[in-house]
Amino acid sequence: MKNVLLALSSLALAATFSVANAQHSGKEVKEDVQRHRAMAAAHEAAAKCLESGKKEEMCMKDLQASCKGLAVGKYCGMKHAH
Repeated sequence: MKNVLLALSSLALAATFSVANAQHSGKEVKEDVQRHRAMAAAHEAAAKCLESGKKEEMCMKDLQASCKGLAVGKYCGMKHAH
């Protein structure tokens, strides 16, 4: 759970810097916010999946499906070390 909170905090911080440093229109900012919230929700679902005892491969498959077209890379915009 600690790792999930750290990941979500990092995502929120990254979103803040992305929005603050970019010259986006109000519509683009709203779209970015929606994407960040969707990515955070997908990661929260992946964390709950792992907590439930399901295999990591299954949880990663679900995460990738949730993030298709939403984030860059197969880790939904985030990757951590083991």
